[in-house]
Amino acid sequence: MSDLRLEELSAATIVAVNNLSLRPGQEQFLAPVSYGIAGTVLDPRTTWQRVVLDGDEVVGFISASFDAESPVDHFDSVLWRINVDADDQGRGIGRFAVEALVGEARARGLDHINVIYEPGEGGPEAFFLRVGFSPVGETEYGEVVAEIRI
Repeated sequence: MSDLRLEELSAATIVAVNNLSLRPGQEQFLAPVSYGIAGTVLDPRTTWQRVVLDGDEVVGFISASFDAESPVDHFDSVLWRINVDADDQGRGIGRFAVEALVGEARARGLDHINVIYEPGEGGPEAFFLRVGFSPVGETEYGEVVAEIRI
C-alpha cells in the first residue's frame, strides 16, 4: 500500500468505480455496482459510500448504511458492498476500507457492523473472517449474516 485514502463517491469517481474489475468467478457473488449506488438516491442521510484511492487511482469502493430505524435488525448498521480492483486485491485495500468503516460506525456511537453474503467457493467469506467479521446467523435465503463488534 502506498498512499491510500478515502473520498466520498462523486461524479468525478463514479465511472472509475463502475470500471473496477473482478477476478474470475467473483461476479457471481456481487450485484452490479449501480445497484449499490442507487441506494444513495433512495436515502442519502443513511448511506455511506467511499472510494479508495491509491494516489490518484481508484482501487476500491465501499458502501454501507446506518439506519437505526430499519425494520430489519441486521440492516441497522450494514456493509452492503466492498469492491477492490482485481489487480489490487491482496494488498490490504479491503482491510483499509473496512477499518475506515469501523471508525465511522464508532464515531456514530454504534457497537457493530453487519455484512450479508452468499457462501460458496471463491466467495467473500474468507476475506470477511480475516478482517474480523464472525457469522451470527442466516437469512431466509441461505445467505450468511456476520458481524464485527466494535
